[in-house]
Amino acid sequence: MPRISPVVSLEKAQRTQLEQWVSAHGTPQQVALRCRIVLAAAAGETNLQIAGTSQIDVKTVSLWRSRFIAKGPEGLWEIAPGRGRKATYSPRKIKAIVQATTSTVPDGMTQWSCRTMAEAQGVSKSTVSTIWRSHQLKPHRIKTFKLSRDPRFLEKLTDVVGLYLNPPDQALVLCVDEKTQIQALDRTQPGLPMKKGRLGTMTHDYKRNGTTCLFAALEVLQGKVVGECFSRHRHQEFLKFLRRIDSEFPGDVPLHLVLDNYGTHKHPSVQAWMKRHPRFVCHFVPTSSSWLNLVERWFGELTSKAVRRGSFSSVADLQIAIAQFLEAWNEDPKPFVWTATVESIQAKLSGCRQTLEQIKPGCTAPRTRKKIKSPVISRTPH
Repeated sequence: MPRISPVVSLEKAQRTQLEQWVSAHGTPQQVALRCRIVLAAAAGETNLQIAGTSQIDVKTVSLWRSRFIAKGPEGLWEIAPGRGRKATYSPRKIKAIVQATTSTVPDGMTQWSCRTMAEAQGVSKSTVSTIWRSHQLKPHRIKTFKLSRDPRFLEKLTDVVGLYLNPPDQALVLCVDEKTQIQALDRTQPGLPMKKGRLGTMTHDYKRNGTTCLFAALEVLQGKVVGECFSRHRHQEFLKFLRRIDSEFPGDVPLHLVLDNYGTHKHPSVQAWMKRHPRFVCHFVPTSSSWLNLVERWFGELTSKAVRRGSFSSVADLQIAIAQFLEAWNEDPKPFVWTATVESIQAKLSGCRQTLEQIKPGCTAPRTRKKIKSPVISRTPH
């Protein structure tokens, strides 16, 4: 007596889901095949008919018909234990590659590449690449940092962050700094404009046509920026800019200035001027902590949107471009919102200091030299 296949019935939502999985580009082919088996079974086809149409074994059709009835659509994605391709390399080998990546460097080099690590470990470069991706290792990348050694770090940090999170009533907070040595670079040849299928172009070499220094004050609440370019950045220019700020924000409203520790800001002439203008209150960020000054964030906007890709035949052209960016910014200013608390910053810095204490002063993280065979020099970049 022939075996009767169990009947497959699909709800509307289940049918829609299976059809979506079949048509989706990201669905694994084995899952798409299982979905087609179930859809055909729901249409009334027998196991033999489905096997003949799909050119697969009838036992496979029977298996996934039964699996769907027992577990539903999600069961089509399951892989039974012991199935699939066996691992080529043991966990011990993978651990050795990870440990070598993090604790050693090749002889005469500063970091591993896929090819040098593959040669040292006796595996393929694609295997090294896969292991690095799975462990989120990127030897070719590095981040820079600098921890402040200011003895009054916590006091200054609390003062400045307090201004951002809880600004004083009936007062304005201004982040003031200089962006020095902005170069007026002119390209040696005209670039091509962007068009469909092609990026805009510019020559890699350039001509230097002088520099300018931008003094800027960012009003934290509204995001408005007051800026002025000078040829130098001495205390004389800083005093001129302070008078400009005084005229831009008239009245007796107190002005709290967030400044770095550059010598110009603490010059005796500047200090004397501040005493004659008590509405100006200075708040100095800790040393090596320029990231605490929000105007640095605005300098990044200026560089990326008005300077870096520009071409300037003279300093005057550069100053005009800066003035135009300032004008456009102040038409619709975007304030930068500070969210980090003193506690969160302290917690992050404490972790960094604990790590650095385990390393000898003046050294990077201890990493041993791994001697490998001298690689053959080729034109293919590692």
